[in-house]
Amino acid sequence: MDTYARLPVTFTRGDGAWLWDTNEKQYLDAMTGIAVCGLGHAHPAVTEAICEQAGRLLHTSNWYGIAQQQALADTLCGLSGMDNAFFCNSGAEANEAAIKLARLYGHQREILNPAIIVTEGSFHGRTLATLTATGSRKVQAGFEPLVKGFNRVPFGELEGIRHIAEHNTDVVAVLIEPIEGEGGIVIPDEGYLKGLRALCDQHGWLLMLDEIQTGMGRTGKWFAFQHEKLQPDVMTLAKGLGNGVPIGACLARGQAAGLFKPGHHGSTFGGNPLACSAALAVLKTMEDERLEHRAAELGSKLLQGLRRNLAGIKAIKDMRGKGLMIAIELDRQCPELMTRALDRGLLINVTAGSVVRLLPPLILSDEEAQMIVQRLSDLLRDYLAA
Repeated sequence: MDTYARLPVTFTRGDGAWLWDTNEKQYLDAMTGIAVCGLGHAHPAVTEAICEQAGRLLHTSNWYGIAQQQALADTLCGLSGMDNAFFCNSGAEANEAAIKLARLYGHQREILNPAIIVTEGSFHGRTLATLTATGSRKVQAGFEPLVKGFNRVPFGELEGIRHIAEHNTDVVAVLIEPIEGEGGIVIPDEGYLKGLRALCDQHGWLLMLDEIQTGMGRTGKWFAFQHEKLQPDVMTLAKGLGNGVPIGACLARGQAAGLFKPGHHGSTFGGNPLACSAALAVLKTMEDERLEHRAAELGSKLLQGLRRNLAGIKAIKDMRGKGLMIAIELDRQCPELMTRALDRGLLINVTAGSVVRLLPPLILSDEEAQMIVQRLSDLLRDYLAA
């Protein structure tokens, strides 16, 4: 179906931070499949884990025990401070699970029409519930009627949430991204998450964090909430968890961890041996190589280099980042930059119309980071001078 405005390139193989197309042209990948391939392409540990597991057992059913799934849940909970996990196949599915948890939580408190607070500019998926939670009319348009039960507030502000708390007794949860990815790498002020935690504690709400793009070391911590030293009640993961193998997870803590009972939720493929083996290889590699620290170091170098090279260009409104989530915001719409970057052997993304987004792999070398800085700086200088 005609669902993607595809760029004029097809890739045939990859190695680390590099991809090759059908004409054997080489590209430096600063997008990693939209924050998916955090270990780069064809990582040997992930390749080995997939091949070994495929030779033993691909799939049974969640009617039976799955050792790899249990091991993955134990590892993720140990890293995050959460209590348990539900595994699925994507970020949207993980957020669906979180939404169902919130509604179940509300009904157990005898709230007939439980409501969830979400934010403007957010992106949570394209299923009917998650596109309703998403703060983009472009994503929602044409798919009405939308799902009821969501209240929207500006991102990064607490006053709107306090106002809703005064007037709506049906609220049961807050669902937000710690950093809005698709919305343009929008980074809230320090203390925002702590403020949300305090409001949720005050009103008995669940704090639910969509860490699908921010998780798995991308911001310089395993999970973005760890920058503010707090604990969510629910957290969703996907993207970098499987390094390209489809897998999502919804983790819960405290009261939220005990809400689902047999029959409440499920997934045919979720948490199967193959996907969990790939994810376990990702986690082990990240732990062994301390890649969350590397992401913080690389992100600082990339941002400093870009600011140095692009200083004084008036068309650039802002440059910002957290770890390996980096944005260059222009004063104009610039979707054509993605195609122009291909000509220079660089993969980038433009989101929110005017924001160049970089999500490079965590295994990037210093030399490759400098190449991204140079190629992108040259591209932007030429583009903005035209």
